[in-house]
Formats: sequence, C-alpha cells, structure tokens
Amino acid sequence: MSSYTVQYITDKLKQELQTTHLEVEDMSDGCGAKFNALIVSDKFEGIPLLGRHRMVNQILATELQTIHAFTMKTITSKQYQDLRDKS
Repeated sequence: MSSYTVQYITDKLKQELQTTHLEVEDMSDGCGAKFNALIVSDKFEGIPLLGRHRMVNQILATELQTIHAFTMKTITSKQYQDLRDKS
C-alpha cells in the first residue's frame, strides 16, 4: 500500500513542472495505489509524448516504486486550450 495522496502528487508535479492545469485522481479508493493524472505544462512544448512521460516518471521516481499504477495525459497549455475550445 502506498502512503501517497492526491495532494502530495499534485504539489510535487506543480512544483517541478510549473503546471498551468493539473488534475490528479486517486483510482484506488483512497489507498494511494493507483492514480490518473491530466498534466498541462508549457515544459512539454516541443517534447514528444514518450519524453513527456519520462519527465513525469523521473519526477515521481521514488513514489512510483510503491504506487501500483500511474496513468497520465501530458499536454501543453495550447493543446489544453484547443481541447477546451472544441468542447
């Protein structure tokens, strides 16, 4: 069982990636074993998807040793705005 919380993951990603939008959801009913995240950051600009995921995995390297599953969508602010405009 992981001791990490949505707030902990949110704070760490915000600090490291200077996110413009961030949604983190605990998919494990509060035990902190599975998370889903939408991460919007201008630091992803010009970086392919695999590189973006590697950035996040590096930031959460210690945490991912005990978190069972971490799914993510990593997009730039422009991509996020485009998605919102289509809605």
